[in-house]
Amino acid sequence: MKELGWLLALVFLPSVMLSSQNFVTVEGSKFMLHGLPYHYVGANLWYGMHLGSEESGDRDRLKRELDQLKELGLCNLRIMASSEGPDSSPWRVSPTLQHNPGEYAEHLWQGLDFLLVEMAKRDMKAVVCLSNFWPWSGGMAQYVSWASGEKIPYPPPADKGSWTRYMLYTCRFYSDGQALNLYNAHVDKVVTRRNSISGVLYAEDPTIMSWQLANEPRGMVRRRAYRSWIKKTARLIKELDPNHLVSLGSEGETSSSWSGNRFLKDHDFKEIDYATAHIWIENWGWYDPLQKDSYTQGLARALDYLDRHHEMAQKLGKPLVLEEFGIARDDRSYQPDSETAARMQYFKDLDLHGFPLMQDGNLAGYNFWAWGGEGRPGAARQFWQIGHPLIGDPPHEHQGWYSIYDSEKGTLEVLKKWSRRVDGLLSPK
Repeated sequence: MKELGWLLALVFLPSVMLSSQNFVTVEGSKFMLHGLPYHYVGANLWYGMHLGSEESGDRDRLKRELDQLKELGLCNLRIMASSEGPDSSPWRVSPTLQHNPGEYAEHLWQGLDFLLVEMAKRDMKAVVCLSNFWPWSGGMAQYVSWASGEKIPYPPPADKGSWTRYMLYTCRFYSDGQALNLYNAHVDKVVTRRNSISGVLYAEDPTIMSWQLANEPRGMVRRRAYRSWIKKTARLIKELDPNHLVSLGSEGETSSSWSGNRFLKDHDFKEIDYATAHIWIENWGWYDPLQKDSYTQGLARALDYLDRHHEMAQKLGKPLVLEEFGIARDDRSYQPDSETAARMQYFKDLDLHGFPLMQDGNLAGYNFWAWGGEGRPGAARQFWQIGHPLIGDPPHEHQGWYSIYDSEKGTLEVLKKWSRRVDGLLSPK
């Protein structure tokens, strides 16, 4: 009966999901779609799978969110297809998809299925992230913990938490055979999944633009093992699915050499189809919202970072996506109704500077961090707790920091104009 259901589903699928021409491809240093260069302004909607769960999410809200994103022209969404570990874990999205090795919450799989089907209806594309260097979804640290039996040394906001201690623990992932096997099993399960709603294999679904190895992986002190993991994982995905692009999910070189990232070396594998970079001017100490005169310097460093990574992407001959960037609300307020003048200016400045890099260079897309939509914090500036609405700020960060809400008329208008300007690159000359 399941086979019959899948056949019937295929009959009624919109044509957007059936034509191989709808896959995003790479030609030289450009994305291509429908025979034209593909550029975009999109969003991070990491919690889309969770919203899509019929059991623990809110499908009606998800559909409204997608409608609004579509209306704004934000049709490329970076989403998570992983979350690991016990639901009792601190500062972690809950429920998790994989609560024990190989044991999954089916309602979240179906949430991911639902998300992809709804995105297809709106002609959207998904960048599907397969793991995480940071603990808010379990990720690499959870695989190390499962393999070793050791507790995760959580970073802040944990009492006496240390980011350095956490990162050194997490980068053991690249050299731990058991942890890698657990991760590879998950990659296989995601990439080869058949959508329970549409009946379409993920590997044959053009709604997916690319598979992404992880969110912000860092090599740290295990750079050789890190690059071996990049090559082997990308090759594994290509073997499982020759239709889709593969990306790394890297921040780029970050603000410090001790991250262990080297943009050129990390992306210089034929199985990695395009390059990624993230810019965090506040997190990296380049900008302080409480010191308005720091914006000029922060912006200058951000644009220099983008330029340097664009130049390196040109050396690689690959498209570049700036897939994470954001800025706090004015005066670092966490209240949903506070002003966002700095955010609007930052986005305008990135648009003005980046547009020529799209016209004549390798810059292909943007995904801002992060869409909060209808969600609002349980209480501004507190950390996420089970039962609170999901917004753009992950559970380990103060809620309301970078989330962009559906009520931010000024910010949304900037994003709409930005997306229309980029869409104009597709128009016949």
